[in-house]
Amino acid sequence: MNITFIGTGVMGASMAMHLIRAGHSLTVYNRTKEKAQKLIAEGAVFKKNVSESVKGADIVITMVGFPKDVEEVYFGKDGIIENAPEGATLIDMTTTKPSLAVKIFQTAKTRGLFALDAPVSGGDVGAKNGTLSIMVGGDRDVYQNMLPVLALMGSNIMYEGKAGTGQHTKIANQIAIAGTIAGVSEAVAYGKTMGLDIDKMLESISAGAAGSWQMANLAPKMAEGDFTPGFFIKHLVKDLDIAKQESQSRALSLDVTTLVDGIYHLLENRGMGEDGTQGLIKYYLSKDEQS
Repeated sequence: MNITFIGTGVMGASMAMHLIRAGHSLTVYNRTKEKAQKLIAEGAVFKKNVSESVKGADIVITMVGFPKDVEEVYFGKDGIIENAPEGATLIDMTTTKPSLAVKIFQTAKTRGLFALDAPVSGGDVGAKNGTLSIMVGGDRDVYQNMLPVLALMGSNIMYEGKAGTGQHTKIANQIAIAGTIAGVSEAVAYGKTMGLDIDKMLESISAGAAGSWQMANLAPKMAEGDFTPGFFIKHLVKDLDIAKQESQSRALSLDVTTLVDGIYHLLENRGMGEDGTQGLIKYYLSKDEQS
């Protein structure tokens, strides 16, 4: 397959690497070429803009940051919809608004293109290991056709339903994460305050009912003061804001999500948006510990 991958950041670069190592012909575009260097070294072709990158593509995969970035790469003058060849399949793996996924799907169809919304969960670790959870919305037959390609990047791939349902499922995932990561942060903060051996505490509680992906992967980083991003605070802020907007449109109250989103907004306003989501622990630390 001729595959174009747009957005080779923390997760996208690893996801694209699985495609090229599986033998697919890979073309890449990223606003910062440096972030695509490892892929170029593996044989990927770098293009200077979106329109050039999608010429001749059988599949176009996008993994960008924010809804505005998705709008730009799909609907701009230089965008995917205007320039992808008829018959190509477009797969947006960014977490974005469900309504935007529907817009891409409907517009693509008018131009003889196929589209799936396929956001992912699993962070940088899942991207590197090819074990992401992938939640897919769109036409079932298109999903079935793309399953071998998606399976190169993920190990838990689910067809959720019509266009937009992949995004709705991912938002549900982020809602669940919000409460879990807050609980993990409070547990680590409590352990530190009480003078516990944090490594021993985490080993003890991770094996029981408190065990979770966040506990296993992020709690040790919190304890060590390692805020290297596997997933940026600024991106979780975006996701939780979408969750609030979607729930408010249906008169659904998300009290925990709103609380955690407010804390993350506070951290982002303090210049911590580039930290990993485990940076939530900073909210609970004393000024001495933060320094």
